[in-house]
Amino acid sequence: MSAGTAIPGLVLVSRYDPEYAIRAEHTLAMAGFDVEVVDSIKKIRERVFSGSRVTLIVLTGGISERTTREFLRHVDDAARPVGVLALANDAEFERMERRLEQGIDEVLKKPFDGDELTLVARRLMAREELVGKTHIIGRSEAIKLVLERVAQYAPVHSTVLIEGESGTGKELVARAIHDLSSRGGKPFIAVNCAALTESLLESELFGHEKGAFTGATSLRKGHFEIADRGTLLLDEVGEMRLSTQVKLLRVLEEREFMRVGGSTPIRVDVRVLASTNRDLESAVEAGEFRRDLYYRLNVLNVRMPPLRERREDIPLLIHHFVQEFCSQNDRQFVGITDEAMSVLKNYDWPGNVRELRNLVESMLVLTPGSKIRARDIPEEIYARANPERLLPMPLGGDVIDGGASGARIEALLGYLYRDLKGELDALRGDYREIRELLEGSDREVSWVRAVEVETDGDDIENGIRAVPIAEVSAADEAPSGTVDQLLTVGSSLDEIERLAIERTLAAVDGNRRRAAEILGIGERTLYRKLKKYELS
Repeated sequence: MSAGTAIPGLVLVSRYDPEYAIRAEHTLAMAGFDVEVVDSIKKIRERVFSGSRVTLIVLTGGISERTTREFLRHVDDAARPVGVLALANDAEFERMERRLEQGIDEVLKKPFDGDELTLVARRLMAREELVGKTHIIGRSEAIKLVLERVAQYAPVHSTVLIEGESGTGKELVARAIHDLSSRGGKPFIAVNCAALTESLLESELFGHEKGAFTGATSLRKGHFEIADRGTLLLDEVGEMRLSTQVKLLRVLEEREFMRVGGSTPIRVDVRVLASTNRDLESAVEAGEFRRDLYYRLNVLNVRMPPLRERREDIPLLIHHFVQEFCSQNDRQFVGITDEAMSVLKNYDWPGNVRELRNLVESMLVLTPGSKIRARDIPEEIYARANPERLLPMPLGGDVIDGGASGARIEALLGYLYRDLKGELDALRGDYREIRELLEGSDREVSWVRAVEVETDGDDIENGIRAVPIAEVSAADEAPSGTVDQLLTVGSSLDEIERLAIERTLAAVDGNRRRAAEILGIGERTLYRKLKKYELS
């Protein structure tokens, strides 16, 4: 592209390596990019998160520095998609095999070729613009291919078959193809072929004349008529009955149809997209789907990968859904711990992106703190998230121990591991507090520091206030009448835990959500404890 031909979007170049910053700025400006050199990562971050039109960032160095890594970790939280291109020397280039996990899209080795820099920058900006328009989130190679196919298929009028498991986002791809096409301003109609009976589906697709059947009290236009000059998505087309498949084939070939009970052909200009979670080739071989219709639908093809095949996209999707739900519910951004993210990345997601979206919404509602933690993840997901790392040996799915399945044993052991780990983390926290208390005191304390839950007072931190303790011997007993306030050495963990929960609930007037926050556990865990100790 010649100089003077503007390219939408803004490119920010870091000044970390002044020589290459100047070269990159000159090369991109001559190619028609709107480009600025920025002094620091801090200023780049401010520009990106201020809602500006930044579409691409070119890093000229400092990739391994803490401030840069911290910025890259959160770059996908920006209001609009931003691509990242890094210029690396030989040593940095060798260390960047995992650059996708670092938030970097492409890496060029110094010294770079000007034409290559221009080509990569143009490709990244086009892709980020496409992500913004389609809302198809991901940096994996599989999603890059999907975006490439969407861009290629949108301008033409051929039929497209979109394949993939339930919940992978097939309708999102169909809408993207429609929105980016010349039909974008016309109707987009989606009909679920699996949700309707054969007779009702035919009436929905082609419409019916008044009196065509019992209950047809007026003329009704079908989806083909309504979608004229627009796009019609046949969702779960593999569930369509053979008799309806014959009529659909005729519409695709002749571009005309008749309403149910009608005698006049109606011509339409409709682009047909079809989606399915079935293997249509196998259905053809089994005689359950017409071969000629399959070939007519499968002129162009897009395969949506399951989420387990693109685990590197899970953090991006989680951040996207967190932002979406926080914005909808007027909540501040909620973070997620590394441990929780690791669990979610290791889960297989049989419900794919739809399941992940629903889980994020659920956790945002139920999480008591400011961050989603591993203990906030539902037990059935936690236990199945890569269970082999929790066990000394893998468990098979065969029947064992009198009929209990391997999957059930895995789940039970997963729950046990999770509870034990939670207890251990809590004990470690208590140990740190006790050590800090002892280090700050000139006296030796011979029994465990007691804690008391309160709701008021300046010395309260997270709802817990330290109670002064007198020196006593191991044989001493707690003062009479204060057993519910002081816990002596010898109390069992269950007794301590039960009393802590009971006192906390009393202090917050039975508010379980607040009690869970104070105790540092998830609401689901609190419910289990209440049931265990028979507390109302």
